[in-house]
Amino acid sequence: MPSLCIDQSSTSVAVHYLTLVLVFHIENRVFYASPAFTMDDEKYTDINGKPITLDYQRHSSFCTEFIVSSPKVSIGTVMVATSFVWIFAYAVFCLTDNTAVLSSAIIITLIGMMLYIHFVKIDHESLLVIGSLGIQLSSSYASGREHTSFIEMSKIKDIVINEAIYMHQIIYYLCILLRDPADASAVSSVVPLFPSSKPRLNCLVKVYKTCQEIISKC
Repeated sequence: MPSLCIDQSSTSVAVHYLTLVLVFHIENRVFYASPAFTMDDEKYTDINGKPITLDYQRHSSFCTEFIVSSPKVSIGTVMVATSFVWIFAYAVFCLTDNTAVLSSAIIITLIGMMLYIHFVKIDHESLLVIGSLGIQLSSSYASGREHTSFIEMSKIKDIVINEAIYMHQIIYYLCILLRDPADASAVSSVVPLFPSSKPRLNCLVKVYKTCQEIISKC
């Protein structure tokens, strides 16, 4: 059996990784929506049955913001995935007697987690409808990074609830129909709303009714 000898740099990386996991878990226990937002009492789930929350704030009769929040990354899931990678790396180390395998496993796990929370895992998706101006779409990632886009109201033909086939099942999704510049009666493209959280129909209907109410006043 080869002796286990890891250099200090590998140990330091492992400590930094565990610190990052704990800090990430603590920070994600903070509620995203400010006290000004109202949490809907109705229970909502995504298309996979996982619980999600819908918070909204009516700034005025012409402006309303919705925030759909998905479940946080579980620290248990992170630790299980990390343990699996490290056990596999240790098995390879036992066969090869190469400590570089263990160092690489720690570094790859750390980089993989950072990429996941920065580019993949979305915690909150918001929809801000401003009558006569447009609609702002925002996505907040687990790392704190945010992506925001704005669609002018003049480019919006309508907001509808559409249906699609996803993973051998029929799902409903809320989307914005963009007006074709060449033909005002035609649709140039479709922009899906809440593509990451994927709420079920009862949640979509609530958002849809408010959007239609604001658009009708424009």
